[in-house]
Amino acid sequence: MAAPPDDDALRARSLHHAHAGSPALTDVSLGVEAGEVLAVCGPRGSGKTTLLRCLSGQTVPDRGEVWFGAAAVHALSPLQRERLRRERFGWIDPAPTLVPELTVWENAALPLLLRGDPHRLARAAALDWLERLDIAPHAHRRPHALTQPQRQRTATARALIAVPSVLFADEPTATLHRADRALVLRTLLAAARSHRITVVLATHDPEVAALADRTVPLLDGRRTDAPDTAEAEGQAECSLSV
Repeated sequence: MAAPPDDDALRARSLHHAHAGSPALTDVSLGVEAGEVLAVCGPRGSGKTTLLRCLSGQTVPDRGEVWFGAAAVHALSPLQRERLRRERFGWIDPAPTLVPELTVWENAALPLLLRGDPHRLARAAALDWLERLDIAPHAHRRPHALTQPQRQRTATARALIAVPSVLFADEPTATLHRADRALVLRTLLAAARSHRITVVLATHDPEVAALADRTVPLLDGRRTDAPDTAEAEGQAECSLSV
């Protein structure tokens, strides 16, 4: 088993996966370059979340390979995959999951605190990201005192604070109104450009997909463009019927 002979930061080859016997991914291949913002787009139920979970090591595909650089993610042990996710990957869910006992800044700083960074530095970094996401005035509140958009912005800060190599964002703005959506997307894109973070973004929204460098359309667990043709990959559109 050899790593792909190219410079992609992340690559999937012929992924197949099923949920309870129902196909979720069928022969999906893709590559993502370092620092690229890739939108995986399609209607709900098209396999976007399953693909992101396979790419991030949360789910092991039934068949196929996932490579992060020279690391065969699909072949790692559960402990190795967990360590990879903790140290190199970030994740944003459609609905934020915060630790209720922690304050906003503690939730945002959690990745740094868990890896042993000094408390003072972790707090300063958290406040910096919270400021960028216009949530710093609520830094000492707990999640129950926040609105849903404020919780999502806190979760976004938490995903970015450790400057992951790859950030997986699964419909990160699906529940947000236009102003909050614009703020979250602007922060994600700015972080990707300034810190060379590779972003894999799942969305059913054509306006969100249009902000990416490139799109990969899915329908019923299959790519609907031509994944083996570079020109087709570069020109693929996110044509959705929602």
